[in-house]
Amino acid sequence: MEYILKNGIVYDPTNDVEGEKKDVMFKDGKIVDSVSSDAKEIDVTDKIVMAAGVDPHSHIAGPKLVVGRLYRPEDSRRGIVPKKGVTRAETGFSIPSCPATGYRYSRMGYGTVVEAAMPPLEAKHTHEEINAIPNLDIAPLPLFGNNWFTMKYAKEGNVDDLAAFISHWLKLVKGYGIKLVNPCGGEAWGWGMNVHGVDDPAPYFDVTAREVITALAKANEKLSLPHSIHLHPNDLGHPGNYETTIESMKIVKGISKNSPVRNQAVHMTHIQYHSYAGTNWRDFESAASDIAKFINDNDYVTCDVGQITLDETTTMTADGPMEFDLHQLNGLKWANKDIELETASGIVPFIYSGRNSVHSVQWAIGLEMFLLVNNPWQVFLTTDSPNAGPFIRYPRVISWLMSNKRRIEMIENREVHKAVEKKSTLTTIDREYDFNEIATITRAAPAKAYGFTDRGHLGIGANADVAVYDIKPNEIDPSIEYEAIEEGFGSAAYTFKDGRMLVKDGEVVEVVPSRTLWTNVSGLEAEEQVVLDKIMPSFNKYYTIKFENYKVNDHFVPNPLEVNVQAGKAGK
Repeated sequence: MEYILKNGIVYDPTNDVEGEKKDVMFKDGKIVDSVSSDAKEIDVTDKIVMAAGVDPHSHIAGPKLVVGRLYRPEDSRRGIVPKKGVTRAETGFSIPSCPATGYRYSRMGYGTVVEAAMPPLEAKHTHEEINAIPNLDIAPLPLFGNNWFTMKYAKEGNVDDLAAFISHWLKLVKGYGIKLVNPCGGEAWGWGMNVHGVDDPAPYFDVTAREVITALAKANEKLSLPHSIHLHPNDLGHPGNYETTIESMKIVKGISKNSPVRNQAVHMTHIQYHSYAGTNWRDFESAASDIAKFINDNDYVTCDVGQITLDETTTMTADGPMEFDLHQLNGLKWANKDIELETASGIVPFIYSGRNSVHSVQWAIGLEMFLLVNNPWQVFLTTDSPNAGPFIRYPRVISWLMSNKRRIEMIENREVHKAVEKKSTLTTIDREYDFNEIATITRAAPAKAYGFTDRGHLGIGANADVAVYDIKPNEIDPSIEYEAIEEGFGSAAYTFKDGRMLVKDGEVVEVVPSRTLWTNVSGLEAEEQVVLDKIMPSFNKYYTIKFENYKVNDHFVPNPLEVNVQAGKAGK
């Protein structure tokens, strides 16, 4: 369990190591500054060495994945890989099987993934799927934005009881933080409606997204949770929605000003889908410059991009009304679910085509966001997998970010529609990411945003989650050799997880059980019991299960990574 990686070119933005030739050593699963003479030496001379990747927003576990696999057998057939060595057979392209999910992340050099939408009522199944995915640490985010009790407390402005409710529910379902999806819109969808903008009230509750976002952001800080609220704002995918996006970010300004936890007050999800100008799909155009300017001016905001990859994929989200809109647009099959007092959901297949003007502009908007946000610590690499494309396309997105030549080539060769030139600013941006910035948006920055102090970097004491890529940064020009960049980041030379070699030369050589990151808040136990007593009559009246059957018991989380915080007392 002792290794020394010799003479690699190390990129570790957290510790200000930028392309330095040095050794990386680890023992007993942790990065150390020295090892014994018995350590196994691996020659990685002049190859890139980074911390293992941290995916801040993906959909890899839960009932929506099961429905997607069931009703899209054509997708499952696309990704068939026979059993080989220690791995099981793989199926699926945009919705891979659970084993395939773990293997494919490992092959890309990733070690941690956030499952970004866990319905609390169906948390048990989500955890069962986490247990079926190997080789990763997974942090599930429970959905709170359309929960009946959340809306009640938000309407009353009762942040104290809301915080106690969330604290207890995180323990019940073994969740990591607070996720909001189209706040109030999911509840409206239960009545066949939606909300538009932050001040359109949910039917019957007469509460707005503004009130829900405000209350949950304040409760988040009261609880000292390691991650800010994780917000999928209203009006996803609608022309003109950039105004709603900016207003949503403004709502939380100042909430974290005196926070004992962090400066960050909100993480905006798949920002590409929320950066649209225009009034309809005819005059639809990019508003990425407006969104990027706001983020550049406000360091309390982070975002992930949700980059379109121009693939056939499967859209799935708790934003049920949006999925119905999508179904009406493309006419493809549609699955829908309303999850009692908590959330909604929908699934629709989608084909993003470079011949389509709208899809091409969406592709350009994502790249604009990457390139226009000045600080790479505020913008993270995602495809909102599988919504904008499968996570296995991350290496391709990296090649686009590092090569302006490739971006221009795609436009000039009409791999994407000519509308990109008129409806976005992409052709005017010649910025190219360097390797340190890639390490930032795929490792260091997501880890920081989630409060993961033990990963995303290679400092002494960090988890020995390490990726080595067969790319020699001092001998390659990414702008020209973009195909080599995609190939290199898509097939790690080595991936280590907690000091164990899981991948060698792009092949999985060991399979280990995944672990579950969840947050245990202390200090509000008495308040939690009071709130529980208050809500139990409504729970018993409206839920279809007994409260005793709701809890995720320990056997559903056999490999927990419990993050302990004390309400109001965490340190920055």
